[in-house]
Amino acid sequence: MQDDITYDLAIVGGGLAGLALSIQTVKLGYKVILFEKEQYPFHKVCGEYVSLESWDFVQRLGVDLPSLNVTHIKKLQVSDIKGVFFEQPLPLGGFGISRYKLDHILAQIAKQAEVIIHEQIRVNDIHFSQELFTIESTKGNFTAKVVAGSFGKRSNLDVKWTRDFIKHKPGKLNQYIAVKYHIHFPFPKEKIALHNFENGYCGISNIENGTCCLCYLTTANTLKKNNNSIAQMEQNILWQNPLLKEIFTKAKFLYSEPLVISQVSFANKKQVEDHVLMIGDAAGLVTPLCGNGMSMAMHASRIAFENVHAMLQQKINRTAMEINYSRQWQKQFSKRLWIGRIVQRLFGNNTSTSTFLKLMHKTKWLAKKIIRATHGEPF
Repeated sequence: MQDDITYDLAIVGGGLAGLALSIQTVKLGYKVILFEKEQYPFHKVCGEYVSLESWDFVQRLGVDLPSLNVTHIKKLQVSDIKGVFFEQPLPLGGFGISRYKLDHILAQIAKQAEVIIHEQIRVNDIHFSQELFTIESTKGNFTAKVVAGSFGKRSNLDVKWTRDFIKHKPGKLNQYIAVKYHIHFPFPKEKIALHNFENGYCGISNIENGTCCLCYLTTANTLKKNNNSIAQMEQNILWQNPLLKEIFTKAKFLYSEPLVISQVSFANKKQVEDHVLMIGDAAGLVTPLCGNGMSMAMHASRIAFENVHAMLQQKINRTAMEINYSRQWQKQFSKRLWIGRIVQRLFGNNTSTSTFLKLMHKTKWLAKKIIRATHGEPF
Protein backbone atom coordinates (compact mmCIF):
# COMPACT_ATOMS: atom_id res chain seq x y z
CA MET A 1 0.00 0.00 0.00
CA GLN A 2 1.22 3.48 -0.85
CA ASP A 3 -0.53 6.43 0.82
CA ASP A 4 -0.55 9.37 -1.61
CA ILE A 5 -1.12 11.99 1.12
CA THR A 6 1.80 14.05 2.36
CA TYR A 7 1.17 14.48 6.06
CA ASP A 8 2.32 17.52 7.97
CA LEU A 9 3.36 15.33 10.89
CA ALA A 10 3.91 11.60 11.30
CA ILE A 11 4.35 10.15 14.78
CA VAL A 12 5.90 6.75 15.38
CA GLY A 13 4.60 5.39 18.69
CA GLY A 14 1.27 6.04 20.35
CA GLY A 15 2.12 6.44 24.01
CA LEU A 16 1.52 9.58 26.04
CA ALA A 17 4.00 11.78 24.18
CA GLY A 18 2.89 10.68 20.72
CA LEU A 19 -0.83 10.97 21.43
CA ALA A 20 -0.46 14.34 23.16
CA LEU A 21 1.57 15.70 20.25
CA SER A 22 -0.95 14.41 17.72
CA ILE A 23 -3.90 16.05 19.50
CA GLN A 24 -2.20 19.44 19.83
CA THR A 25 -1.14 19.42 16.18
CA VAL A 26 -4.36 18.20 14.57
CA LYS A 27 -6.37 20.82 16.48
CA LEU A 28 -4.65 23.49 14.39
CA GLY A 29 -5.79 21.87 11.17
CA TYR A 30 -2.63 19.95 10.28
CA LYS A 31 -2.72 16.48 8.70
CA VAL A 32 -1.40 14.06 11.31
CA ILE A 33 -0.77 10.32 11.11
CA LEU A 34 0.28 8.10 14.03
CA PHE A 35 1.61 4.54 14.02
CA GLU A 36 1.19 2.23 17.04
CA LYS A 37 2.38 -1.38 17.04
CA GLU A 38 -0.21 -2.44 19.65
CA GLN A 39 -3.99 -2.08 19.67
CA TYR A 40 -5.70 0.20 22.20
CA PRO A 41 -6.32 -0.30 25.05
CA PHE A 42 -3.22 -2.09 26.27
CA HIS A 43 -1.01 -2.18 29.37
CA LYS A 44 2.50 -0.75 29.56
CA VAL A 45 5.28 -1.13 32.09
CA CYS A 46 5.07 2.16 33.94
CA GLY A 47 4.87 3.48 37.50
CA GLU A 48 1.60 5.26 36.64
CA TYR A 49 2.21 8.31 38.81
CA VAL A 50 1.65 11.72 37.19
CA SER A 51 2.82 14.86 38.98
CA LEU A 52 0.35 17.73 39.20
CA GLU A 53 2.50 19.80 36.85
CA SER A 54 0.58 17.97 34.07
CA TRP A 55 -2.95 18.41 35.45
CA ASP A 56 -3.98 21.48 33.42
CA PHE A 57 -2.28 20.21 30.27
CA VAL A 58 -4.04 16.83 30.40
CA GLN A 59 -7.36 18.59 30.77
CA ARG A 60 -6.56 20.90 27.83
CA LEU A 61 -6.02 17.79 25.74
CA GLY A 62 -9.64 16.90 26.48
CA VAL A 63 -9.36 14.48 29.42
CA ASP A 64 -11.94 15.19 32.14
CA LEU A 65 -9.76 14.22 35.10
CA PRO A 66 -12.25 15.19 37.87
CA SER A 67 -14.85 12.84 36.38
CA LEU A 68 -12.35 9.98 36.53
CA ASN A 69 -12.00 10.35 40.32
CA VAL A 70 -8.24 9.94 40.07
CA THR A 71 -6.32 9.33 43.28
CA HIS A 72 -4.45 12.38 44.61
CA ILE A 73 -1.04 11.50 46.06
CA LYS A 74 0.49 13.80 48.67
CA LYS A 75 3.09 11.74 50.56
CA LEU A 76 6.21 9.78 49.68
CA GLN A 77 7.31 6.76 51.69
CA VAL A 78 10.75 5.24 51.10
CA SER A 79 12.14 2.15 52.82
CA ASP A 80 15.60 0.64 52.94
CA ILE A 81 16.33 -3.02 52.27
CA LYS A 82 15.45 -4.00 55.83
CA GLY A 83 12.08 -2.27 55.67
CA VAL A 84 12.99 0.76 57.78
CA PHE A 85 11.04 3.59 56.21
CA PHE A 86 10.72 7.34 56.24
CA GLU A 87 7.94 9.56 54.95
CA GLN A 88 8.06 12.98 53.36
CA PRO A 89 5.32 15.25 52.00
CA LEU A 90 5.31 15.78 48.23
CA PRO A 91 5.41 19.58 47.78
CA LEU A 92 3.56 19.46 44.47
CA GLY A 93 2.08 15.97 44.58
CA GLY A 94 0.46 14.00 41.83
CA PHE A 95 -2.27 11.62 40.84
CA GLY A 96 -2.48 7.97 39.88
CA ILE A 97 -3.96 6.65 36.65
CA SER A 98 -3.14 3.58 34.60
CA ARG A 99 -1.58 3.79 31.17
CA TYR A 100 -4.29 1.38 30.04
CA LYS A 101 -6.95 4.01 30.78
CA LEU A 102 -5.12 7.26 30.01
CA ASP A 103 -3.60 6.13 26.70
CA HIS A 104 -6.98 4.74 25.61
CA ILE A 105 -8.80 7.99 26.44
CA LEU A 106 -6.19 10.06 24.58
CA ALA A 107 -6.38 7.70 21.58
CA GLN A 108 -10.14 8.20 21.44
CA ILE A 109 -9.71 11.98 21.65
CA ALA A 110 -7.10 11.86 18.86
CA LYS A 111 -9.36 9.78 16.60
CA GLN A 112 -12.31 12.10 17.19
CA ALA A 113 -10.06 15.03 16.25
CA GLU A 114 -9.26 13.17 13.00
CA VAL A 115 -5.74 12.02 13.67
CA ILE A 116 -5.16 9.07 11.34
CA ILE A 117 -4.14 6.27 13.71
CA HIS A 118 -2.82 2.98 12.38
CA GLU A 119 -2.80 0.34 15.12
CA GLN A 120 -0.93 -2.98 15.03
CA ILE A 121 1.46 -1.48 12.49
CA ARG A 122 5.23 -1.65 12.83
CA VAL A 123 7.47 1.04 11.35
CA ASN A 124 10.59 -0.59 9.93
CA ASP A 125 12.56 2.49 8.90
CA ILE A 126 12.39 6.24 8.29
CA HIS A 127 14.27 8.04 5.50
CA PHE A 128 14.77 11.78 5.03
CA SER A 129 15.42 13.29 1.60
CA GLN A 130 14.67 16.64 -0.04
CA GLU A 131 12.79 17.97 2.99
CA LEU A 132 10.41 15.01 3.17
CA PHE A 133 10.34 11.80 5.19
CA THR A 134 9.40 8.38 3.91
CA ILE A 135 8.05 6.10 6.62
CA GLU A 136 8.40 2.40 5.75
CA SER A 137 5.84 0.30 7.62
CA THR A 138 4.23 -3.11 7.53
CA LYS A 139 1.24 -1.38 5.92
CA GLY A 140 3.25 0.33 3.19
CA ASN A 141 5.06 3.64 2.76
CA PHE A 142 3.89 7.06 3.96
CA THR A 143 5.23 10.58 3.42
CA ALA A 144 5.43 13.45 5.93
CA LYS A 145 7.05 16.87 6.34
CA VAL A 146 7.97 16.26 10.00
CA VAL A 147 8.43 13.02 11.94
CA ALA A 148 8.46 12.53 15.71
CA GLY A 149 9.72 9.34 17.34
CA SER A 150 7.73 8.33 20.41
CA PHE A 151 8.60 4.66 20.43
CA GLY A 152 9.42 4.11 24.07
CA LYS A 153 12.46 2.89 25.95
CA ARG A 154 13.96 0.67 23.27
CA SER A 155 12.63 -0.18 19.82
CA ASN A 156 13.57 -1.85 16.56
CA LEU A 157 14.41 1.62 15.19
CA ASP A 158 16.81 2.32 18.06
CA VAL A 159 18.67 -0.87 17.15
CA LYS A 160 18.49 -0.33 13.38
CA TRP A 161 19.86 3.19 13.70
CA THR A 162 22.48 2.02 16.25
CA ARG A 163 21.71 5.00 18.46
CA ASP A 164 24.49 5.90 20.90
CA PHE A 165 22.85 4.37 23.96
CA ILE A 166 22.46 1.07 22.10
CA LYS A 167 26.22 0.90 21.52
CA HIS A 168 27.09 1.29 25.22
CA LYS A 169 28.72 -1.66 26.90
CA PRO A 170 26.78 -3.26 29.79
CA GLY A 171 27.01 -0.97 32.79
CA LYS A 172 25.22 0.61 35.72
CA LEU A 173 22.86 2.67 33.56
CA ASN A 174 21.74 0.26 30.86
CA GLN A 175 21.23 -3.27 32.17
CA TYR A 176 17.90 -3.09 33.95
CA ILE A 177 14.67 -5.00 33.74
CA ALA A 178 11.31 -3.63 34.84
CA VAL A 179 8.35 -5.67 36.07
CA LYS A 180 4.80 -4.46 36.60
CA TYR A 181 1.60 -5.80 38.15
CA HIS A 182 -1.83 -4.43 38.94
CA ILE A 183 -3.00 -5.60 42.34
CA HIS A 184 -5.67 -5.20 44.96
CA PHE A 185 -4.02 -4.22 48.24
CA PRO A 186 -5.10 -1.83 51.03
CA PHE A 187 -2.43 0.80 50.40
CA PRO A 188 -3.20 4.39 51.55
CA LYS A 189 -4.58 6.42 48.65
CA GLU A 190 -2.63 9.57 49.47
CA LYS A 191 0.79 7.84 49.39
CA ILE A 192 3.30 6.56 46.92
CA ALA A 193 5.99 4.21 48.26
CA LEU A 194 9.42 3.17 47.00
CA HIS A 195 10.70 0.05 48.77
CA ASN A 196 14.33 -0.90 48.28
CA PHE A 197 15.70 -4.38 47.91
CA GLU A 198 19.14 -5.68 46.91
CA ASN A 199 20.00 -4.17 43.50
CA GLY A 200 16.61 -2.60 42.97
CA TYR A 201 13.49 -0.91 44.26
CA CYS A 202 9.74 -1.34 43.94
CA GLY A 203 7.04 1.32 43.77
CA ILE A 204 3.39 1.07 44.76
CA SER A 205 0.59 3.61 44.45
CA ASN A 206 -3.13 3.69 43.83
CA ILE A 207 -4.62 4.14 40.39
CA GLU A 208 -8.30 3.79 39.44
CA ASN A 209 -11.03 1.37 40.54
CA GLY A 210 -9.45 0.45 43.87
CA THR A 211 -6.40 -0.92 42.10
CA CYS A 212 -2.70 -0.39 42.84
CA CYS A 213 0.18 -0.28 40.41
CA LEU A 214 3.14 -2.36 41.65
CA CYS A 215 6.23 -1.85 39.54
CA TYR A 216 9.87 -2.63 40.24
CA LEU A 217 13.26 -2.20 38.63
CA THR A 218 16.28 -4.44 39.09
CA THR A 219 19.36 -5.58 37.21
CA ALA A 220 19.38 -8.25 34.54
CA ASN A 221 22.16 -9.94 36.50
CA THR A 222 19.91 -10.28 39.57
CA LEU A 223 17.36 -12.14 37.48
CA LYS A 224 20.07 -14.30 35.94
CA LYS A 225 21.32 -15.31 39.41
CA ASN A 226 17.80 -16.54 40.17
CA ASN A 227 17.62 -18.90 37.19
CA ASN A 228 15.88 -16.20 35.13
CA SER A 229 12.77 -16.84 37.20
CA ILE A 230 10.73 -13.77 38.14
CA ALA A 231 8.90 -15.65 40.91
CA GLN A 232 12.12 -17.06 42.37
CA MET A 233 13.80 -13.65 42.28
CA GLU A 234 10.86 -12.03 44.05
CA GLN A 235 10.91 -14.58 46.86
CA ASN A 236 14.69 -14.66 47.24
CA ILE A 237 15.43 -10.95 46.84
CA LEU A 238 12.40 -8.68 47.08
CA TRP A 239 10.89 -10.48 50.05
CA GLN A 240 13.97 -9.69 52.14
CA ASN A 241 12.28 -6.32 52.62
CA PRO A 242 9.39 -7.16 54.99
CA LEU A 243 7.22 -4.41 53.53
CA LEU A 244 7.51 -5.97 50.10
CA LYS A 245 6.96 -9.46 51.47
CA GLU A 246 3.70 -8.30 52.99
CA ILE A 247 2.54 -6.85 49.68
CA PHE A 248 3.52 -9.88 47.60
CA THR A 249 2.01 -12.40 49.99
CA LYS A 250 -1.23 -10.57 50.81
CA ALA A 251 -2.15 -8.79 47.57
CA LYS A 252 -4.52 -10.12 44.96
CA PHE A 253 -2.67 -10.08 41.63
CA LEU A 254 -4.81 -9.13 38.65
CA TYR A 255 -2.48 -10.27 35.85
CA SER A 256 -1.98 -13.93 35.00
CA GLU A 257 1.61 -12.97 34.13
CA PRO A 258 3.60 -9.83 34.99
CA LEU A 259 4.49 -7.30 32.31
CA VAL A 260 8.26 -7.34 31.81
CA ILE A 261 10.66 -5.26 29.74
CA SER A 262 14.42 -5.77 29.53
CA GLN A 263 17.49 -3.80 28.46
CA VAL A 264 16.14 -0.62 30.06
CA SER A 265 18.72 2.15 29.69
CA PHE A 266 19.08 5.40 31.61
CA ALA A 267 22.03 6.49 29.50
CA ASN A 268 21.95 9.83 27.69
CA LYS A 269 20.01 9.95 24.42
CA LYS A 270 19.90 12.48 21.61
CA GLN A 271 16.71 14.48 21.18
CA VAL A 272 17.05 14.53 17.38
CA GLU A 273 18.19 11.60 15.23
CA ASP A 274 18.56 12.20 11.47
CA HIS A 275 15.98 15.02 11.65
CA VAL A 276 13.46 12.92 13.63
CA LEU A 277 12.35 14.67 16.85
CA MET A 278 12.51 12.28 19.80
CA ILE A 279 9.85 12.63 22.49
CA GLY A 280 8.96 10.64 25.59
CA ASP A 281 11.31 7.86 26.64
CA ALA A 282 12.87 7.88 23.14
CA ALA A 283 14.47 11.22 24.07
CA GLY A 284 15.68 10.27 27.55
CA LEU A 285 14.51 8.07 30.37
CA VAL A 286 14.22 9.33 33.94
CA THR A 287 14.85 6.90 36.77
CA PRO A 288 11.70 5.76 38.61
CA LEU A 289 13.17 7.17 41.82
CA CYS A 290 12.50 10.61 40.38
CA GLY A 291 9.22 9.54 38.83
CA ASN A 292 7.41 11.81 36.45
CA GLY A 293 8.25 9.96 33.26
CA MET A 294 4.60 10.43 32.28
CA SER A 295 4.72 14.17 32.96
CA MET A 296 8.03 14.51 31.14
CA ALA A 297 6.61 12.76 28.09
CA MET A 298 3.65 15.09 27.89
CA HIS A 299 5.71 18.21 28.55
CA ALA A 300 8.14 17.17 25.82
CA SER A 301 5.20 16.86 23.44
CA ARG A 302 4.30 20.46 24.23
CA ILE A 303 7.84 21.63 23.48
CA ALA A 304 7.91 19.63 20.25
CA PHE A 305 4.50 20.93 19.19
CA GLU A 306 5.49 24.57 19.55
CA ASN A 307 8.56 24.06 17.38
CA VAL A 308 6.83 21.89 14.78
CA HIS A 309 4.04 24.47 14.50
CA ALA A 310 6.57 27.29 14.03
CA MET A 311 8.33 25.36 11.25
CA LEU A 312 5.12 24.41 9.43
CA GLN A 313 4.12 28.08 9.59
CA GLN A 314 7.54 28.87 8.01
CA LYS A 315 8.47 31.08 10.95
CA ILE A 316 11.63 29.02 11.46
CA ASN A 317 13.47 26.50 9.27
CA ARG A 318 14.06 22.85 10.03
CA THR A 319 17.52 23.43 11.49
CA ALA A 320 16.19 26.03 13.90
CA MET A 321 13.32 23.72 14.87
CA GLU A 322 15.72 20.91 15.73
CA ILE A 323 18.16 23.14 17.64
CA ASN A 324 15.38 24.89 19.56
CA TYR A 325 13.72 21.63 20.49
CA SER A 326 16.95 20.04 21.74
CA ARG A 327 17.93 23.10 23.76
CA GLN A 328 14.49 23.52 25.31
CA TRP A 329 14.29 19.80 26.13
CA GLN A 330 17.69 19.91 27.83
CA LYS A 331 16.82 23.05 29.76
CA GLN A 332 13.61 21.50 31.02
CA PHE A 333 14.72 17.94 31.80
CA SER A 334 18.51 17.50 31.98
CA LYS A 335 18.68 18.42 35.67
CA ARG A 336 15.97 15.88 36.54
CA LEU A 337 17.81 13.14 34.70
CA TRP A 338 21.12 14.09 36.34
CA ILE A 339 19.62 14.03 39.84
CA GLY A 340 17.94 10.74 39.04
CA ARG A 341 21.20 9.10 38.02
CA ILE A 342 22.91 10.27 41.22
CA VAL A 343 20.12 9.05 43.48
CA GLN A 344 19.94 5.81 41.50
CA ARG A 345 23.47 4.93 42.57
CA LEU A 346 22.55 5.30 46.24
CA PHE A 347 19.62 2.87 46.11
CA GLY A 348 19.59 -0.92 46.07
CA ASN A 349 22.49 -1.14 48.51
CA ASN A 350 21.72 -1.49 52.20
CA THR A 351 24.44 0.79 53.55
CA SER A 352 24.14 3.65 51.06
CA THR A 353 20.33 3.48 50.99
CA SER A 354 20.00 3.52 54.76
CA THR A 355 22.51 6.36 55.14
CA PHE A 356 20.82 8.44 52.46
CA LEU A 357 17.34 7.94 53.94
CA LYS A 358 18.53 8.90 57.42
CA LEU A 359 20.09 12.05 56.00
CA MET A 360 16.84 12.88 54.20
CA HIS A 361 14.89 12.31 57.41
CA LYS A 362 17.15 14.48 59.55
CA THR A 363 17.63 17.24 56.97
CA LYS A 364 14.11 18.20 55.98
CA TRP A 365 15.18 21.11 53.78
CA LEU A 366 17.45 18.83 51.74
CA ALA A 367 14.72 16.20 51.35
CA LYS A 368 12.28 18.86 50.20
CA LYS A 369 14.80 20.29 47.74
CA ILE A 370 15.59 16.89 46.19
CA ILE A 371 11.93 15.91 45.91
CA ARG A 372 11.01 19.30 44.45
CA ALA A 373 13.77 18.94 41.86
CA THR A 374 12.04 15.83 40.52
CA HIS A 375 8.87 17.81 39.78
CA GLY A 376 8.62 20.51 37.15
CA GLU A 377 6.46 23.59 36.97
CA PRO A 378 2.89 23.40 35.63
CA PHE A 379 2.78 23.84 31.88
